[in-house]
Amino acid sequence: MQSLVFFTVLAGLFSNTLTSPTKTNTAKRATCTVDSVDSASDLSDCTDIEISASEVPAGSMSCSSPDEFTITMTGSVSFAYTTVDGPLWTFDTDDVTFNGNGYSFKGNGDRYRGGVAKPHPFVKFKGYGSFTDFIIKDSPAQAISVGTPLVKELYTLITDILVDNLDGDTDSLGHNTDGFDVSASDVIIYYHTSLLSTLAVAFTFENNYCSGGHGISIGSVSSDKTVSEYVLTVDSDASDATVSSITYSGNSISGNDEYVFLIRLDINFTGSKTTVTTTGDYPVIEVSPFLPNCGKCEGTWDWSELVATGGEASDIVLGGGASISGGTY
Repeated sequence: MQSLVFFTVLAGLFSNTLTSPTKTNTAKRATCTVDSVDSASDLSDCTDIEISASEVPAGSMSCSSPDEFTITMTGSVSFAYTTVDGPLWTFDTDDVTFNGNGYSFKGNGDRYRGGVAKPHPFVKFKGYGSFTDFIIKDSPAQAISVGTPLVKELYTLITDILVDNLDGDTDSLGHNTDGFDVSASDVIIYYHTSLLSTLAVAFTFENNYCSGGHGISIGSVSSDKTVSEYVLTVDSDASDATVSSITYSGNSISGNDEYVFLIRLDINFTGSKTTVTTTGDYPVIEVSPFLPNCGKCEGTWDWSELVATGGEASDIVLGGGASISGGTY
């Protein structure tokens, strides 16, 4: 799906304090300019880096350097059409301070329409630091991925970012552009839209505005993965994966042109009251075991704490031996 995304992210892998490791100072160049793939290949002797206006040819680019340095964008970076898998840009850094100054990473997503392979994610965060004020424009598929591993006393702060894929919201094209893809622990996201998570524990997602995207898709959970205190969809072939402590609270959806609440696996609603409201003209809920990635939908689903209002009368489609107990919809 194509969407316009504003977000502030605190992706923290926390201990009791937010302290960076001790650094060893060595003599380095004051400023390095990155304007090509070659110029980004070795930044080991830089303390300050400027990313100037440039185009990345077919392929990918990585910004990797030692701890404690500053990156500033002085122009936008555009990416030529490529057949690589992705990511196209990787931040592999520790304790970096990045300021985009409102400039863009341009993915030229229009070049990937028509069923061709799409590199994803577009931008990948592997390391740590603070990142602010940049734009992701026309990503080929998933826009941003955060996969910071669990490292004591390190964290990532991402603020004031716009993911703008509105140009792709035309015709009857297939859309699948997650604004933000998280596979980390102890993550808090504020003011963000279109979220996909594949592995997370203790995740808070609140005060969000989503336009033209799929809203929240938390899952695509693989085998032996755990999602807790979260919201999700999961892969049909996942095994030994668990989902617990999931709460939807006070959600409101308007102007929707698809189902508001689409369930693709045997998800039970228990515990805290779960509310979904829509003003759209489409059914509130569909449970469809006939979707390609539904997986096994059998079993009794406990919806005693589910309250869904608005929209048309809910046409609940059941199959595969599924049954529903309780709920208001």
